[in-house]
Amino acid sequence: MNYRHIYHAGNFADVLKHAVLARLIRYAQQKDAAFRLLDTHAGIGLYDLSSEEAQKTGEWQGGIGKLMDAELPTAVGSILEPYLTAVRELNPEGGITYYPGSPKLARMLFRPQDRLSAMELHPDDFAALRRQFESDFQVRVTELDGWLSLGAHLPPKEKRGIVLVDPPFELEGEYERLADGFAKAYRRFSTGVYCLWYPIKKGAPIAAFHETLKGLDIKKMLCAELSVKSDRNTTGLTGSGLIIVNPPYTLKDELHTLLPFLKDLLAEDRYASQRAFWLRGEN
Repeated sequence: MNYRHIYHAGNFADVLKHAVLARLIRYAQQKDAAFRLLDTHAGIGLYDLSSEEAQKTGEWQGGIGKLMDAELPTAVGSILEPYLTAVRELNPEGGITYYPGSPKLARMLFRPQDRLSAMELHPDDFAALRRQFESDFQVRVTELDGWLSLGAHLPPKEKRGIVLVDPPFELEGEYERLADGFAKAYRRFSTGVYCLWYPIKKGAPIAAFHETLKGLDIKKMLCAELSVKSDRNTTGLTGSGLIIVNPPYTLKDELHTLLPFLKDLLAEDRYASQRAFWLRGEN
């Protein structure tokens, strides 16, 4: 309940997460039928990077700040186009003051038939999120523990959906909780596309987390990881990962184009690394 994403909005982890989310949305839109995005830990939706909180950490400067100023190779620019177009639309005078969280980014990319269910438990953040989408009939904002929504809000009535699970990882056992929550959700909605975010830092049980997911015997699980520095001298966040379940068939190749570029651009030391591989599936 204490986590506030404003301190981290637009950082390197957001860049990877939101770039991939935008690709998943665009892929879902290749079919005319409506889909629903369930965002289990939605935050406030829109972040002011000039705020005291964002300026206190300045994490966005090493993420979206670097990306907005970068010269993009053609292939990378094509992959990032929906994501960066949304960011630029929020900052029409140039520079970057406002940054879209996942619910705002999704809503900016939606067609008229697409829908968003956004869950947020922190009372102040829920109030801000509700104001952000007030009177928007394509968005339903609910004050609810996001873990509960994996049961209560699946499957969506549209029968097509993307499920973004991006917990704050404040408590012990969150990797196990993520695997368990996903497993229960998948049993209810096996045709959905899932995007599961997790932090990479010193001592994190990444290998055990991956093995647990492998044991679920789900056919297609793609993993993408980006680390910007060594974990030798810090206990803080050094990287982040995504598990994409039922991914678009084009996504792995896109990641092989995107991740090396992001690694080189966002690296904070020579130990920066990236990888994209099948956890289960098309090896």
